[in-house]
Formats: sequence, C-alpha cells, structure tokens
Amino acid sequence: MNRKPDRITAMQQIIDAVKAEFPLYQPDTFKCGPDNTCIGCPKKLMELVDTDLCYWQYQIDRGIPPSFDEIQRFGKMCKNIRRALVRNGRLSAPSQPKEKLPPATPERNSS
Repeated sequence: MNRKPDRITAMQQIIDAVKAEFPLYQPDTFKCGPDNTCIGCPKKLMELVDTDLCYWQYQIDRGIPPSFDEIQRFGKMCKNIRRALVRNGRLSAPSQPKEKLPPATPERNSS
C-alpha cells in the first residue's frame, strides 16, 4: 500500500510541476501581447503564480507546512491559470483530452 505524501511533499510536488510546465522565467513571459487578443491577462496571471510559488517555496524551505485547504487552493489556482494560458497560446493543450462520459439518462423502451 502506497503512503500519501505529507503536506510539505505534496506542495513541493505541485511547485515542481508548475516550474516544469509554466514558462515562468522566459524573457517574453511578462510582456503584454501587441495585438490585444488576450483572454485574461497572461502577464498578470504569471505574476500571480510566480508570487504564490515563491511564497510557498520560502515557507517550505523554513519547514512550515501548508494546510490541506492551502494546498487545494494553490493547485486549483495553478490549474485555472494553466487553462487561461492554453487559451492564450502560451502553453500547448494537453495531448490527450479527458474522456467524456455519456449523459446518465435512463433508456426508454420503445414498445
């Protein structure tokens, strides 16, 4: 049986995944688009992620564990910002879309 990671390890895993996937420290990351076709502001979203990421990395380095709610909020924020970055063309879409389930409607007899 696999053990679940402790709170510090769980937050560090999220931070590592965000650092690996988001273009946080590329030169054009914090520039606004010239054609104003952005949906949301990728520049502000990346600044938000960078600020929270630095905060949590500092807290983890000091040995202060996040609460479960803080882990959930940070993960959800990163997921939503990733979705916005995909819409703006800053990140590529996931290679395999999630499988949609058919609607749960009961079948009717045609007799």
